[in-house]
Amino acid sequence: MTTTPNPSNNRRAQEADTMTTMQTEPVQIDIENLSLSFGETEVLKGVNLAIRPGEFFAFLGPSGSGKSTLLRAIAGFGPTPKGQIKLDGQDIVGSVPWQRNVGMVFQSYALWPHMTVAKNVAFGLEERKVLSSEIGPRVRAALELVGMGDYAERFPSQLSGGQQQRVALARTIVVEPRVLLLDEPLSNLDANLRVQMRQDLLKLQRRLGITTIFVTHDQEEANTICDRIAVMADGVVQQIGRPDEVYDNPANSFVAKFLGTANILDGEVVPSAGGRCFDCGANLRIPVGSDETPGKARLVVRPESIEFSVEGTEDSLLGSVISAEFLGGMVRYAIDINGQELLVDERHTRGKKRMDSGEQVFLKLDPVQAVLIRD
Repeated sequence: MTTTPNPSNNRRAQEADTMTTMQTEPVQIDIENLSLSFGETEVLKGVNLAIRPGEFFAFLGPSGSGKSTLLRAIAGFGPTPKGQIKLDGQDIVGSVPWQRNVGMVFQSYALWPHMTVAKNVAFGLEERKVLSSEIGPRVRAALELVGMGDYAERFPSQLSGGQQQRVALARTIVVEPRVLLLDEPLSNLDANLRVQMRQDLLKLQRRLGITTIFVTHDQEEANTICDRIAVMADGVVQQIGRPDEVYDNPANSFVAKFLGTANILDGEVVPSAGGRCFDCGANLRIPVGSDETPGKARLVVRPESIEFSVEGTEDSLLGSVISAEFLGGMVRYAIDINGQELLVDERHTRGKKRMDSGEQVFLKLDPVQAVLIRD
C-alpha cells in the first residue's frame, strides 16, 4: 500500500524543527553597583544582583521602586547608568539596544495596528535582514509556540487582550534573544486570564530555557511562576531569594508588609526564665532564641501562623473579635488583645458560623513561625 505524503504534516514537522532551533544557550546576568538618575532624582542606588542562566527571575515592588527602570537599563533604554550589566561576563552598559540581543515585551503590547499578526511578528526579522526564505517558517514556528498559529492573517484590532499579548511574545522570541524581558505583561488582562497567561508564560520559558526577567507589582504573579525574586523599594534591592524563603524570612518590615499580610509587633527582646522572649506589652510575651541580643526589635507573625484555641491554656492569649473579613477560602479576623490588634486567618468551610464582633476568643501563637527583625 502506497501512502501519499501530506504537505501539511511536512510543513508542521519543518516548523517543529524551527522551534527547536529557536532555543538559545541561557546566559548569566550580573548587575554590579548599578546607579541611575533622572536629573537630581536617583532612581537606582547601587543595585547588585546575579541572575542564573535559564532562571525565571522577578523584579517585584510598588510603583516608583525602580523595577521597570532597572529592566529598561538592561534593555538599553533610557539614560546610561553607572556600574555594570554583564551578560555572560560581557559588560553591555553603553551599547545600543539592538547590539544587546535582548527581547522586551511591553505592558502596552506595542503592536502595529495596520499590520497583520504575521507581519508584526516578521518585523524584527526583516529589520535584521534575515533571508526572506527563513522568515516565513520562523514566524509560523513562533506563532505555533504561543498558540496563535491560526491567527496569522488577522489584525491586532481583531484580537482579545490575551491574544495580543501572545503575539507580542511571538514577535519577541522569533528573533531568538539571549534574554527575555517582561515589563508587567499581564497587567492589562482580567483576573482569570492573568492566571492562565502566567502559567502559559512559565511553560514557554521552560520550553525555551531562556533567561527571563519579569517585572511586576503583583506578589501573587511573582510567587507562582518565578524561581527567585528581588524585592525592590526606593531604587534599592531589599531582599533576594525564592518566593517562599523571602515570605518566611523577610529581611525588614517593608518586605514583610509587601510580600503578603503580616502582623508586625513593636517591642523588645528581654531576658526570661530559660532564655529570651519578645515583649510587646499588652501582656503579650513570645519566646525567641536564647542567643537573641536584648533590645528593641520587631516581631513578624503571619495571620496563618496564629490559631484559635477552644479553651485557655497557660500559653494562650485572651482577646476579643474586632471584625471579620470573608476572603473566599478563609476568614480574616482582627482580634484585640489588650489594645494590640492581631490579624488571624481561619480556613473557611461551608456552613461554619462566623464569630461576632466582641466575642471573646483564645489564641495560640507558634513562636517557631515568628521572625525577629531589627529595622
